[in-house]
Amino acid sequence: MDNNPQSRRNFLRTLGLATAAFTIVPRHVIGGKGFTAPSDKIYVAGIGAGGKGESDIANFAKSGKAEIAFLCDVDDRRAANSVRNFPKAKYYKDYRKMLEAEHKSIDAVSVSTPDHNHAIQAMAAMQLGKHVYVQKPLTHDIYEARMLTEAAGKYKVVTQMGNQGASGDGVRQLMEWHNAGLIGDVHTVYCWTDRPVWPQGIQWPATKAEVPKELDWDLWLGTAPHKDYVEKLVPFNWRGWWDYGTGALGDMACHIIEPAFRVLSLKTPSDVACSIGSVYVDEFKRGYFPESCPPSSHVIMTYPAQNGKPALKLHWMDGGIQPERPDELEANEVMGDGGNGVVFIGTKGKMMCGTYGLVPSLLPTSRNKEANVAQTIKRVPDGADGHYAQWVEACLAGYGKMEVSSPFDTAGPMTESILMGNLAIRSADIRKPRTGRSGFDYPGRNIKLLWDGANMKVTNFDEANAFVKREYRSGWSLGV
Repeated sequence: MDNNPQSRRNFLRTLGLATAAFTIVPRHVIGGKGFTAPSDKIYVAGIGAGGKGESDIANFAKSGKAEIAFLCDVDDRRAANSVRNFPKAKYYKDYRKMLEAEHKSIDAVSVSTPDHNHAIQAMAAMQLGKHVYVQKPLTHDIYEARMLTEAAGKYKVVTQMGNQGASGDGVRQLMEWHNAGLIGDVHTVYCWTDRPVWPQGIQWPATKAEVPKELDWDLWLGTAPHKDYVEKLVPFNWRGWWDYGTGALGDMACHIIEPAFRVLSLKTPSDVACSIGSVYVDEFKRGYFPESCPPSSHVIMTYPAQNGKPALKLHWMDGGIQPERPDELEANEVMGDGGNGVVFIGTKGKMMCGTYGLVPSLLPTSRNKEANVAQTIKRVPDGADGHYAQWVEACLAGYGKMEVSSPFDTAGPMTESILMGNLAIRSADIRKPRTGRSGFDYPGRNIKLLWDGANMKVTNFDEANAFVKREYRSGWSLGV
């Protein structure tokens, strides 16, 4: 298929018009109210069939109402288990060829690929009227998140981001405690992770390697600039490189910050600041590797006061940095789940949880026995494990007919907020030659970025805006 952006747009427009009668809405709702579906299953195409994609696909099938009809992966090695587990599914390497050839038979698409290709793959599916499930983080860039959020409403498709904790009981318990006023007005939240568990703050390998015969390297690169293949980047260590991944923040914040967003109804931060961990190549010289995410960071986002509630400071910490241990915790009690967690600090008390909102607890933990708050928020069947089945059921019901836990109209703004942290992280690592002196200045170090959310623009440090929307490699386009 021609990679020319205009050709791609024409292709999608033509297919959309030609197949609207039976693909813009699921087959079972074409007949309107009272129509009996010819099938009680949706036909799913999985873009990314290995790793997390493998488990996503298996969970859709586990619901009993999703037929895994098509598989797509650029690496035959990674796809092998899914190909074996779903022998009836037709296999492709190029998602564009799959959508072109099979659009009449696909109801929904799951995207579980490296961050830098999420947006183009999800957008291509939505423009054909396909429901989409996209792994976290929703996108690589803030601009992409905004475009996918708008597209979900425009094309009237059911959407879900793969942060399964959004469907968990723990988040709903935290909401009920907060809504009952048990901790008062929250003014500070601490979120932390033990990631990265992959290399960050390192130099790009100097030695290229031979591309494995099973891997289509050009398709794997997709929107990213062309580079020679190097060892150990695929299938996992790409997370630490800005061309492909979004670092520890992008990887884990959708699981860890999500409880704060849901409990406190957060929207858009007004500003963000950060500090980053340094890398030393020797005892005197700091390493400067702008292609790689830093080894650690501490990001502080400010959310303005709203609905009579005070302004909020949200702290994100990674790479081994953790907040001060709350005094209310006993000496042998675990903070969060150890390596990851969230602590809410309010005017009347504190509460905490682990990754995905698991193990919610009031502080001190003895308060859990005393709390007697009615369950007012409907639970998702099977909790976090039901995140997949919930999306499948919503696809069968049709757009707007059933609530899901992480639709793009909430996952998109949350992703934008999280990626604001990466604007600060990348800005803190900008360096420029000093005028009239040896060495370099870091104009972004310790700066506070002021954010105009409506226009997706940093208003006080223009260098940061280069990271809001990246330039795709020639031949690739978001198609908007």
